[in-house]
Amino acid sequence: MADLDDIRDGDNFGLNTPADTSAFYLKGMNHTDWGIKNRMSRIFNRKSGRTVMLAFDHGFLMGPTSGLERIDINIAPLAEHADCLMGCRGSIRSCIPPENTKPICLRTDTGTTILTEMNHNVLLSEEQAISMNPAAMAAMISVGDAATEASTIANFSRLVDIGNKYSIPVMGVTAVGKDMARDARYFSLASRVCAENGASIVKTYYTEGFENVVACTPVPVVIAGGKKLPELEALELAYNAIQCGASGVDMGRNVFQSEAPLAMIKAVAGVVHDGLTPKEGFELYEEVKNSQG
Repeated sequence: MADLDDIRDGDNFGLNTPADTSAFYLKGMNHTDWGIKNRMSRIFNRKSGRTVMLAFDHGFLMGPTSGLERIDINIAPLAEHADCLMGCRGSIRSCIPPENTKPICLRTDTGTTILTEMNHNVLLSEEQAISMNPAAMAAMISVGDAATEASTIANFSRLVDIGNKYSIPVMGVTAVGKDMARDARYFSLASRVCAENGASIVKTYYTEGFENVVACTPVPVVIAGGKKLPELEALELAYNAIQCGASGVDMGRNVFQSEAPLAMIKAVAGVVHDGLTPKEGFELYEEVKNSQG
């Protein structure tokens, strides 16, 4: 059993020793089966090894938040410019054309909204999740929240069982516990818990010392965009995460709440896939924005 009096912070992250990717181009995937690798290769660009995921699952918590009033108008036209779409079954079925060929990361936990206590979630049924033909499935864990930590980790473990049954990757989404600081120590703990419970991808937040978060998580890490930032700051966020070893971004509000969402997702892709600096990315944003009239 863990002894809380003798938990020592890790200090040897092997930052100069990259993970072995000799059998597959993504970290931690050497020993997975064909189905997992095939689906991961649809999500992560095979040239850059990274992904730009477009998140629009906010509605199940927040309703028609700004930028998501009309998913058919605001999100569907951006789909072809993302590597992967992350949403809930209802909005995907009703608003994303079925001829869409972009992979789907299906949000599979649900149960509470911003009007009540958060994180008391349950999973969709196995049959419902599989019927959506997802390339990946996502669920949240709430590390540090005494009321919901155990149930959310149990949900996540159950989802990994389902994913392993059908060779579908599972993405662990790290929520911030009420009593936990948004620092590298917390996100390292939460991200590692996701990986230890079978995640193929971890979505977490960028923070100072993020290189340690990435190094101690043995599968690809993507960052959440979080609240809306000015465009240049959002591009700096993506750039800094990539420099620390992140395998991409899963951005929502920083794209669909932008003054020019199409220009923004193209600029983010330039930073993530093409190695653009934030300044170069912002120049691309302005160029595309101005070309739209």
